Amino acid sequence: MRRKDLWQQEPKRFRRLIHRLFPERQLHIRTEGRVSYYRLSRGSQIAFIVVLALIGGWGTFSSVSFVLHDVVLGAKESQLASARVAYRSLLDEVGKYQKRFSSITRDLEENHGLMLSVVEQNAALQQSLKSVEGQLKSTERERARVIAAWQELIRQLAGVEDKMRGVAEHNFTLRGNLYSTEADLQTALAERNESIFNSNRMRRQIKQLETRLSDLQVDQVESVQRLAEGTAAFIDDMEKVVSIAGLKVNRLLKADASLAKGQGGPFIEAKPDGLPGDRLRVELENLDTRLNRWEALQTVIRRLPLTAPLDYFYITSAYGKRRDPLNKRWAAHYGVDLGSSFKSSVFATAPGVVTYAGWKGKYGRLIEIDHGAGIKTRYGHLNKTLVKKGQEVKFRQKIGLLGNSGRSTGRHLHYEVVFKNRPKNPMKFIKAGRYVFQE
Repeated sequence: MRRKDLWQQEPKRFRRLIHRLFPERQLHIRTEGRVSYYRLSRGSQIAFIVVLALIGGWGTFSSVSFVLHDVVLGAKESQLASARVAYRSLLDEVGKYQKRFSSITRDLEENHGLMLSVVEQNAALQQSLKSVEGQLKSTERERARVIAAWQELIRQLAGVEDKMRGVAEHNFTLRGNLYSTEADLQTALAERNESIFNSNRMRRQIKQLETRLSDLQVDQVESVQRLAEGTAAFIDDMEKVVSIAGLKVNRLLKADASLAKGQGGPFIEAKPDGLPGDRLRVELENLDTRLNRWEALQTVIRRLPLTAPLDYFYITSAYGKRRDPLNKRWAAHYGVDLGSSFKSSVFATAPGVVTYAGWKGKYGRLIEIDHGAGIKTRYGHLNKTLVKKGQEVKFRQKIGLLGNSGRSTGRHLHYEVVFKNRPKNPMKFIKAGRYVFQE
């Protein structure tokens, strides 16, 4: 009951406090001898005090807000200055990348010109080979004619010797009647002298023909040797390209199923026939062997992926052991990651046949191309594939767009080179291609 009484007494106390603080007041104003007053009621006084409190509170709130606003503006200006500094640094980096792209573009143009010059040299060499083959054929025909003439002279010489033997026998038969047949004997002697003269003349002609054939053989041998040396230089260059790419030449040639490999037959040892042209024949066989190897190397070189699959790129992850970009654990990386702009064109690095095109697990959208000779290339994390399985593609044909599909942390191209189901470092092939273009 006492607590209830206290609650009932509280309003009475509050009213008494209001009456004591805000008693009714009168405001007297005197103007030109007249006195007037205004009555200030308790409610008007309370309202005036409340208005003053509201005005004071609003002024305090405005002052604090103004000060806080200056602090926020200062922080925003500091952030804006930091952003400007970052933007300027980004512009500098973009300028550096543009310069780098420009230099790469110039290098590619120079490499293209060098490649065209190599192609022209190749065409000139093939033309020279055709001309030499024509000369060799004409030489063989002339050699056959000389040999035929030489054999004919030998046959005539044998006939002359038979005739001389006949004359000698005739002389023996006429020895008993020497005096009576003196005139016949002189005639026979004259014929014998003429036969000897003709025989000597024929021998001189045979000697001249042999000398001419020998000189002709020397000239042709020198031409064939020069051609063989040039072919050997081209073979060395192509073998060096294969070596730079990290492959063995003999294994690569064995893996090429398109090259003819079937050979056989009984062994019959070749012996010199003693006729002119033996040395030329040996040099021609040597040249034929080198030309066959040169043609085989040309066939496999065309199938090597010696260019980059992107026009402009930078390496984001190299070939070999690395930290996994997602779980940060050590892992084997059997390709090279090439960064470039989103949806950049991806090109086939060598002619071949598409063996896979579509989604392949953590590779995302993947394209696999078989170039023959046991060589395959793979292009992963694509945004879009532009070829189908079984389709034949040409060198530098556009096959897809760079993307970020599959297990990837950002846009890039995962590029692999496989030889006989074993991964190889793609950058070695690109380096070998640069060597070809520089040459």
